[in-house]
Amino acid sequence: MKYLIKFGQKLSTLGFYIALPFYFLERVIHKKSGGWKEKFGNIDYLEGEKVIMLHGCSVGEIVAVEEMAKKIKSAFPEYKLVVTTSTLTGQDIAKKKFEQIADLITFFPFDIEPSVNKFLDRIHPSLVLIAETEIWPCFAFFCKERNIPLFIINGRISDLSYKSYRLAKPFFKEVFKNYSAIYAQSREDVEKFISIGNEKEKTDFMGNLKFGITKNETSVDVGQNDFRILLAGSTHKPENPIILETYAKLKNNFSDLKLLIAPRHLERVSEIENYAKNLGLKFGNRSKGDKFSENTDVLILDTLGELKNMYAISHIAFIGGSFNKTGGHNPLEATIWEKPVFSGPNIFNFKDIYKILTASGAAKVVRNGEELYNSINAILSDENLYNKMKQSCASTFEEQRGAADFVISKMQEVLK
Repeated sequence: MKYLIKFGQKLSTLGFYIALPFYFLERVIHKKSGGWKEKFGNIDYLEGEKVIMLHGCSVGEIVAVEEMAKKIKSAFPEYKLVVTTSTLTGQDIAKKKFEQIADLITFFPFDIEPSVNKFLDRIHPSLVLIAETEIWPCFAFFCKERNIPLFIINGRISDLSYKSYRLAKPFFKEVFKNYSAIYAQSREDVEKFISIGNEKEKTDFMGNLKFGITKNETSVDVGQNDFRILLAGSTHKPENPIILETYAKLKNNFSDLKLLIAPRHLERVSEIENYAKNLGLKFGNRSKGDKFSENTDVLILDTLGELKNMYAISHIAFIGGSFNKTGGHNPLEATIWEKPVFSGPNIFNFKDIYKILTASGAAKVVRNGEELYNSINAILSDENLYNKMKQSCASTFEEQRGAADFVISKMQEVLK
């Protein structure tokens, strides 16, 4: 089998070089080209250093491992931290987030023998963590050959990919032999990894690293006392009229309900003001120091950097970017404060998070403004239903929390 794998590596390397000109051209055309030198393994040497390597393919993975990186530096101060990405956008985010944490930020090597070996020769990692589902057969093989512990953390397999993986189970079964363990972000993903060939003893549930956020304790006064606040966060152009019309109808049923709306782009403030006027809603502006009162129905959050704090004083949250093609924004900023979350249908940026939240009952995805109105009206009318959603927020975080600490404990067992 080893000789067969070696032959496969030689064949894949030949195929890579044949396809390389076309790949290069495609990257240049789409302005995603970068890191070619590093991807061939030409990176700075870290000789004589003890190194931990943390890889996140692109932006989503890099954002997810931010707290993980901080914990690694705290738990293993004697080790250098190397952070790698595959994409140019991921590299840009990594440099912003890990500038003060990582000792080297570079690109992951092309998965061919010359690039991988040159890369490993130059950083000599003591342990490698790959975030989510980055399965690189050649890289895994040479880590195993060099006795470098290799882990997949926050692992997940989409339903679409799972069908393809199952068809190639014999292949993945051989590849997974080169991994020390796979730690999945959900129990469903644990079963998926086992069913496509990873050993049960080397597969475990760790929770989701994206739930590693913490509350920023704050004291905000926007006149919220004695009112229930519907917070619409990071709204985009088509969502502003939907939210305002939904609120106008809800206000007829609940006189104590107020709307705090935070547009994603401040140039939309005047549009929101006009929509509010047309609906007969009285509004104020946070930038002017306005607050909720009997004479203020809607408060427009037209300031920067305050949205996260506002979730703490809200009663219900609508997360924007979900009724257009944006793909949604992070619902956890509301969920951590135990606020029931509602969202439109386009949530592909946080699909894994919403899957967890909707399954537990902490969030609900609706298709249109009518469903949004009906859903919010239901929990405002039923205190038991509202409290059930709040409790689901708390229990979901409780189950998912501690993912980074789980990984640290496994690392300590290996590196001790």
